[in-house]
Amino acid sequence: MAKRIAIEPITRLEGHGKIEIFLDAKGNVSNAYFQVPELRGFEKFCEDRLAEEMPRITPRICGVCPSAHHMASTKALDDLFKVEPTSTAKKLRELFYSAFMFEDHTLHFFFLGGPDFIVGPDAPAGERNILGVISKVGLEAGKKVIDIRRRMRDVLSLLVGKAIHPVCGLPGGVSKGLTEDDRKNVVQTAKDGVEFAKFALKAFDDIVLKNKKYVDLVVGDIYKHRTYYMGMVDVNNKVNFYDGDIRVVDPNGKEFVKFKPSEYLDHIVEHVESWSYIKFPYLKKIGWKGFVDGEDSGVYRVAPLARLNASDGMATPLAQAEYEKMYNVLGGKPAHNTLAFHWARLIELLYSAERMLELAEDAEITSSNIRNIPTQIPTEGIGVVEAPRGTLYHHYKTDEKGIVTEVNLIVATVNNAAAMCMSIERAARSLIKNGKVSDGLLNMVEMAFRAYDPCLACATHTLPGQMPLVVNIRDANGNIIRTLKR
Repeated sequence: MAKRIAIEPITRLEGHGKIEIFLDAKGNVSNAYFQVPELRGFEKFCEDRLAEEMPRITPRICGVCPSAHHMASTKALDDLFKVEPTSTAKKLRELFYSAFMFEDHTLHFFFLGGPDFIVGPDAPAGERNILGVISKVGLEAGKKVIDIRRRMRDVLSLLVGKAIHPVCGLPGGVSKGLTEDDRKNVVQTAKDGVEFAKFALKAFDDIVLKNKKYVDLVVGDIYKHRTYYMGMVDVNNKVNFYDGDIRVVDPNGKEFVKFKPSEYLDHIVEHVESWSYIKFPYLKKIGWKGFVDGEDSGVYRVAPLARLNASDGMATPLAQAEYEKMYNVLGGKPAHNTLAFHWARLIELLYSAERMLELAEDAEITSSNIRNIPTQIPTEGIGVVEAPRGTLYHHYKTDEKGIVTEVNLIVATVNNAAAMCMSIERAARSLIKNGKVSDGLLNMVEMAFRAYDPCLACATHTLPGQMPLVVNIRDANGNIIRTLKR
């Protein structure tokens, strides 16, 4: 008899989602869906508001990614008011943003994605969490994780007012500078961040790379897709989170297109499916060919591994060495291994700390020249940054008084929506055979989306504010035969 399995809620991600797995009469997977059943309405909420309010409104989209929305929104205002920030303002913004990326990547690896490897994918669900991680790596290591996150959040509060929902971004600059005494504290935190990132990479090396079972999972076919990759790069095609052009490489690693943020609508289109509120962006020049990978599919991926695939390397020395090591192990670029997103995330963790240290040691960072006052009438502005979960686009149009008339947001997680669906289906087909379904196998299906570190709270929103995440397993007739809720 055919079956239906539902996993709801899926866990260790930000937001709400649901997985539906359909089994045929032999108990094998005939199809699987990753559904996001919430309504997203921020693009409409923002209309008729003053443009200057957008960097304070859009961070409310999410409590995990507020800094990314604040920065993309602030850059959109620069473009909207046609004002160039001062050099010091740019450095202060990137300093703040590097601390945010560090803190967020630490959160995902140790609290959300890491338990699958550190504790084990087959471990009891009650142990696959941060407490399980601490029991494996030791109390002192757990204290390191908590301490460095707290200190990075202190840096955020120092630079932007609040760690959550920052308020410093203004068109043409920032509202607050950095004193010499505070700069010294930031330097020390950045130095300790570098050491922590090295510790995290060593832990990954010891726990994952020295475990053949895990290496086989990372390099095997269960978690692999040949897609296009997108990421922001600097003038040398090195990874950059704050500013630069958007580069896309094809499944063979060849540059497909490189464009200015203001040109994004020439290259990205959003596809809609009736069974999910999340949209499915694809490459406009190739077109939507469905949930398939390969050179003929417009599906692309963003976020850590995609950024590294789309770049020619890292702009800091220690991160560059780790970048080269990863591709040597994975057999070259581009790497199509979805679970390698975790590894790439730790390399970006190291880059964030190194870049933070470079900026904090720059003498100009304490200059009082932190803003150029805008003088132009606002019309239209686009701001783009690399959020922890991928490329984030904010696009505003206003009337001559600066009242917002139209908003378009392509949130980082949305870029990966099609790929996440494909990854979940592939994992389900590979792992569930002859009707045999265990909690461990279902967790390994969840690992397929967890590697992307999705933030569905950013991508969509639920009106009740609850957690309606479910995995359903259906039989060949579409009947639900098993539902998992957490």
